[in-house]
Amino acid sequence: MPLFARYSRSLAVVSLCLFSAATLTAQRGAGAARSAPGSVAISPDGTTVAWSLRGRDGSSLHVTSIADTSKDTTIGVANAPAGCAKDAPVWSPDGNWLAFTSNCIGDKPAEQQQIFLWSKADGSTKQLTHVKGLFKQAEWSPDGKTIAFLFVENATRSAGALDAMKPWDGVIGEDGVEVQRIYAVRVDTGKGGWFTPADLHVYEFTFAPKYDEIAFIAAPPPGENTWWVAKLYTKRLGPLAKECLGGGDCSYNGALEGLPQVVLDPVKVPGELHGLQIAVPRYSPDGTKIAFIGGLMSDQGSTGGDVWYVPTIENNRVFSKPCTEAGCKNAPVDVTPKIDGTPVFEEWLSDKEIGFVEDRRGHTWTVDYDVTTKKQIAATDLGEVAISGGAIKDAVVLSKNKDFAFSMSGLTKAPELYANIGPNNDIKQLTHLNDGATSPVKTESIEWENEGFHVQGWITYPANYDPTKKYPLIVTVHGGPSASTGARFGGGQWAQAGYFEFQPNPRGSFGQGEAFVQANRKDFGYGDLRDILKGMDVLEAKFPIDKKREGMTGWSYGGFMSMFAATQTNRFAAIVAGAGLSDWLSYYGENSIDQWMIPFFGASVYDDPAVYAKSSAITFIKKAKTPMLIIVGDRDGECPAPQSFEMWHALRDQGVKTQLVVYPNEGHGFRNPDHIRDRNERTVKWFADNMPAK
Repeated sequence: MPLFARYSRSLAVVSLCLFSAATLTAQRGAGAARSAPGSVAISPDGTTVAWSLRGRDGSSLHVTSIADTSKDTTIGVANAPAGCAKDAPVWSPDGNWLAFTSNCIGDKPAEQQQIFLWSKADGSTKQLTHVKGLFKQAEWSPDGKTIAFLFVENATRSAGALDAMKPWDGVIGEDGVEVQRIYAVRVDTGKGGWFTPADLHVYEFTFAPKYDEIAFIAAPPPGENTWWVAKLYTKRLGPLAKECLGGGDCSYNGALEGLPQVVLDPVKVPGELHGLQIAVPRYSPDGTKIAFIGGLMSDQGSTGGDVWYVPTIENNRVFSKPCTEAGCKNAPVDVTPKIDGTPVFEEWLSDKEIGFVEDRRGHTWTVDYDVTTKKQIAATDLGEVAISGGAIKDAVVLSKNKDFAFSMSGLTKAPELYANIGPNNDIKQLTHLNDGATSPVKTESIEWENEGFHVQGWITYPANYDPTKKYPLIVTVHGGPSASTGARFGGGQWAQAGYFEFQPNPRGSFGQGEAFVQANRKDFGYGDLRDILKGMDVLEAKFPIDKKREGMTGWSYGGFMSMFAATQTNRFAAIVAGAGLSDWLSYYGENSIDQWMIPFFGASVYDDPAVYAKSSAITFIKKAKTPMLIIVGDRDGECPAPQSFEMWHALRDQGVKTQLVVYPNEGHGFRNPDHIRDRNERTVKWFADNMPAK
């Protein structure tokens, strides 16, 4: 059986504006999961798995034999001081060294993480880097002499739009811009240098098989705002780049090294990929093609689309110009046109075969495709499970013989570590961290038809469910809109509080093909809301739901949907809108990520204000009657606080019951545990107070 018909992963719940933060945290029952494997890496020979085990106060790193799981080595001290973390293991190409990140430096945890090397031969550990800044996605060069990673030198915040933005100060858009670049260090000396220039913010990268080139996705800074117009670049790596690290920008020395070249510009390329987003670049084994995921995506990390590839070499010459007209020789090729689901991660299995993970209506599929015939070779439905592993979100790292390891969980399966090994593709469970764990709630997939679309979602039953009783319903709308809610273990706070919870994946979501993802372009809040309401009709006909006690909540795009729904229907008794959007026209000039809007609205607000007004809750505010709690962080750059102020002010002016809570020093994704706890408690109370039992 081909490789990718052997494993899968879940599609993470990500968002618009764009983080799909769960509004509530799951409560654990007596038999709930106790812990879960984190990052996973399999050795090149396929015999050993390195993995992190995360706890409340940090994480430890383990190296486990696949053949005999009792042979488990803990790197460092398993019960390290609070805050000590080891994570992100990556094996060297020869399997002799394991690189990992850690802040366990000296007698107490340090604020700055560094890369360490662990020797498989003698178990010794040494610190490799001595950098200051934020780094991620470490990758060994194919020759094993270099480790490269994404790096923001002297970073003051995360290199993304989810964390709290800096307070406004100085020359906006010019002062204090932090750029994420590819930095590399020599393994033997620890000396480092830049592989990419300071005028490109890099989001993902990969080495060519022969270590003569790197491919990366990048855009001019500020990086928070330009991922939606990012291009695919390649850069040759000559002797200076590989041998002279340590001299600053030593990799830049004219023609000897070469400057980055654009291989693909989605803004200019003709055809179905025009104006869309790209992610997960991967070289073919012969180095002549680069595969990637291309589609309409609402945020970096919320990856989904078709599997594409673009040639990198013609007659041993790197293309100097991207394809800009129909019929050009280096035009990108869609390997999976009109596929039913959404590919979210891909790897080359040979020069002619690509394997990918597919999100399909709540199920996770693993699929192999022939890139020449564009036909499916094999496919396996893994069911309603989630798996993950590698350095990039939800990536899986393969051994040389195509064995692999991964963490897997599902609706009824607590997370554990597994490996797929041998000629029979046997799945072997490597850990027993959660033996006896059971989900505290029952969740089922539900599907329905609406306006020619086949839609999927999830229904979670109330705890101690009694079919003879009536129960209230909470509709939780995911962020994005280009994302989906997938299978998960646990997640039962609404259930514990005595509610049904409905998590729909309406049009605009991943999981039902690219046409479904693009179905709400220029139509935010209309077709997707009708899909949700039709799903509620289906649930009401099947379950004992109290129609007078139905509420809606969501974060980011889910927050927008919650605000907009209040102006389109009186069906909901109460609403909680988190980090939402009330007025797309004013939002365009307030947010830090305006570039994401063009692919969805078709034009800027200055060129077509009507399409923005059409989907704005403020446009229809006179129709709003539903009590609404509004929550936001004061330094949210994706869905800025003024959007919440505007909705709150309008509701208050209309005499509608409302409350606005602003949390200090929080961005789009809350970080402060006290704030998260308070937010959750307020959310539960709002629904209880405004949807009381009769």
